Amino acid sequence: MNAIIYCRVSTDKKEQETSLKRQEEELLLLAKVHKFHVADIIKEQASGFELERDGILDLLTRIKDKDIGAILIQDETRLGRGNAKIAILHCILRENVKLYSISSSGELVLSDADSMVLQIVSLVEEYQRKIHNIKIKRGMKRAVENGYNPAGNLKNQGNNAGRLRKDVPIEEIAKLKENGLTFAEIAATLKGFGFSISKATVHRRYQEYKDQEHK
Repeated sequence: MNAIIYCRVSTDKKEQETSLKRQEEELLLLAKVHKFHVADIIKEQASGFELERDGILDLLTRIKDKDIGAILIQDETRLGRGNAKIAILHCILRENVKLYSISSSGELVLSDADSMVLQIVSLVEEYQRKIHNIKIKRGMKRAVENGYNPAGNLKNQGNNAGRLRKDVPIEEIAKLKENGLTFAEIAATLKGFGFSISKATVHRRYQEYKDQEHK
């Protein structure tokens, strides 16, 4: 299994470099014990309460590669502190990447409190996805019930069907608005029909359209 070693100290003081080196040496030994191939070693000197850290951002990018199966750390506080730690743990575990630590002498064992918070975060995220999908379905249903025909109105069908289309005809936004949909529902509806557009963009395009009408 390919693994990434992550080491962190909280300050950039000279004496902290010794701690970084020790973490690296201990984690290389941990990798050897578990027969991991070390694909990368990331070391940084930054506060664990900060999310904007080059090292941790590089780590989160790397684990999206399917060949990375594990992250090796001294303990969970090396990833972060407070809410930052929970957010980072969630991002890692969501990618089905395993965490190994020196403190656990193997696969990381989370505290009951951290496990409970992560379960709640995952549950909330799941229900947010469900609510978003329900809003899309409702918006599409209302649009069609009010006479909106996507097959006849939307362009770029056929070979381009299913692709995200950024150029949304303003006339279609106006029709949906006239049919009583909110800007959020219009954005959700158009996403369901294959358009990538935000609520803010829908609102801006509609205002531009109305401004043009009054000129």
